[in-house]
Amino acid sequence: MHQKTYKLIVAYDGSAYAGWQVQQGKPSIAETMNHTFKRVFKKDIKVLGASRTDAGVHALGQVVRVKTDLAISPEKLRWAWNNSLPEDIMIRSLEQEKDDFNPFCNVQQKVYYYHFFLERPSPFLQRYGYYHVYPTDINMLAKALQTFVGTHDFCSFRSSEDTRIDTIRTIDAIHLEHFKRYNVYRITVKGQKFLRHMIRRIVGVSLAIASRPGASLHMLPDVMKKCDPGHTLPNAPAKGLLLYKIMYTKGLKKNDQ
Repeated sequence: MHQKTYKLIVAYDGSAYAGWQVQQGKPSIAETMNHTFKRVFKKDIKVLGASRTDAGVHALGQVVRVKTDLAISPEKLRWAWNNSLPEDIMIRSLEQEKDDFNPFCNVQQKVYYYHFFLERPSPFLQRYGYYHVYPTDINMLAKALQTFVGTHDFCSFRSSEDTRIDTIRTIDAIHLEHFKRYNVYRITVKGQKFLRHMIRRIVGVSLAIASRPGASLHMLPDVMKKCDPGHTLPNAPAKGLLLYKIMYTKGLKKNDQ
């Protein structure tokens, strides 16, 4: 029977998971979705996600591909699957796609949010943002973040486990805003692709610059030039990071990424 291809938009609270990717002996978003599908529909699948979010990272707009020969409408498929998933994973939308759809290809831009608090947050918010306890110069923070906009070698701002040779990346924009209602700050980062831990390290370094006595913006170019991911500047906690959405370029060939 011919397999149909579906595109899903998935939201999840990553607190209880070791990340998106299936990992031996550890709970993951992908494995949970695979096992739940098997339990409900008695068929094996392998979900393919556009972004391999790390342990503790959240998502509102993860893009996922699923292939199955299940004879069921997209509406019923989403309803039955959603009602069997744990409360911290939700399929926001599910629609049939062309057979050659690949969530890795033709990505135009990914948008991430990083949330942090400068005062102790409500217990109902704390798992979705980093409480930075040190006095912080917000103007300095905004300036620090802007130094990363554009095309740079982000070798120093990746995980030491990320062994990719090509570490050149382009950040299209970074915005900093404050939401008075929740007393939370949001850093929005936009770009086509990122290295592992790249956004968290950018946030961690920028917060350090803006809160440490004697720290200077001049430190950032020096850290970048050294191409040393082993530097001692902090990596912001995973729970503040949220994959907000992924946008695709239409009309490109699949090998044009």
